[in-house]
Amino acid sequence: MNKIRKGDQVIVTTGKDKGKRGTVLNVLETGHVVVEGANMVKKHAKPNPMRGIVGGIISKEMPLDISNVALYNPATQKGERVGFKLLDDGRKVRVFKSSGEVVDA
Repeated sequence: MNKIRKGDQVIVTTGKDKGKRGTVLNVLETGHVVVEGANMVKKHAKPNPMRGIVGGIISKEMPLDISNVALYNPATQKGERVGFKLLDDGRKVRVFKSSGEVVDA
């Protein structure tokens, strides 16, 4: 079970996009995450009419290390650390370290 999952709202904590908030689009096995609108780069794409790809310069998101993002807490409006807790019924849930409130509903 990962502390940050696809679809989570996160805040970038370091780097050129520090402070940006976005949704996790993908979690890679290498310990990296792709965040919507963060770590944008320009890529030169070669045209390929067989696949319907138009050539030119495109902007795309590149992976960030998972340690450089923090889960967004809507109650405090900040990025916070996440831990795990076992509930009485045996379920394992994610909780915010600062307040102890459950992330997953």
